[in-house]
Amino acid sequence: MPIIQALNLTKTFPGPVGTIAALGPLDLSVATGEFVCIVGPSGCGKSTFLRLVAGLEEPTDGDLMLAAPTNSERPFNAMVFQGDSTFPWMTVHENVEYGLRMQGVREKQRSATVASILGVVGLTGFAEAYPYQLSGGMRQRVALARAFANDPDVLLMDEPFGALDEQNRILLQEELLRIWERPAEGKQGKTVLFVTHSIDEALVLADRVLIMSAAPGRIVDEIRVPFERPRRVYELKRNPQFGELGYRVWEKLRNEVNRSRGVVRSP
Repeated sequence: MPIIQALNLTKTFPGPVGTIAALGPLDLSVATGEFVCIVGPSGCGKSTFLRLVAGLEEPTDGDLMLAAPTNSERPFNAMVFQGDSTFPWMTVHENVEYGLRMQGVREKQRSATVASILGVVGLTGFAEAYPYQLSGGMRQRVALARAFANDPDVLLMDEPFGALDEQNRILLQEELLRIWERPAEGKQGKTVLFVTHSIDEALVLADRVLIMSAAPGRIVDEIRVPFERPRRVYELKRNPQFGELGYRVWEKLRNEVNRSRGVVRSP
């Protein structure tokens, strides 16, 4: 049974001169432990779909089925947003433990979890620092740490590395893969739904790449990524098959990008 399944899912919003169709009808399924990347033109509803899964928006029509455990005390999902989402008045430690504190986790357990996660993301020495004292890449690592500290079944990521420079983006892609590929002992790997505008990033990270149409967004194609794991970003980019697969994704995506811009491509 998929952990996420959408059937004829639609989302509309009221606009100044009528209803705006943002998404759908959308059909897709995501298996437990799968890493799925979604690419598509700007404004096609990628982020809207993540917000629906996160419970931040309600569907207009159709079905969205989430296989959340009924007896679990941990959250079903956690979301990592584009750009800086740290609380500036909290230290790194306080930012990472925020979700645990909201769940009522005891202080001793919170501290142990935060210390472990900060070690994983390489921020142990910055536990008492404030966000303004960190680089942009470090603040995104704090956001990742906060999401992983909550130990959700599903990790929702909306262009989390889009605003970073190339070096930090590559390092955080590898950091994310390292954490995802090594689940805690006795636990299944997390399901990740990752929105990106970067074809390279999608191919580096994903088991499957889903390509969305221009708005209202639908899934127009999917590509299964054949590369073995674990993956190292630049080692993977040296593979000629990586370039060929990137071209295949772009060929599928180009018409939708042009359509979203009102450009008619000549045959």
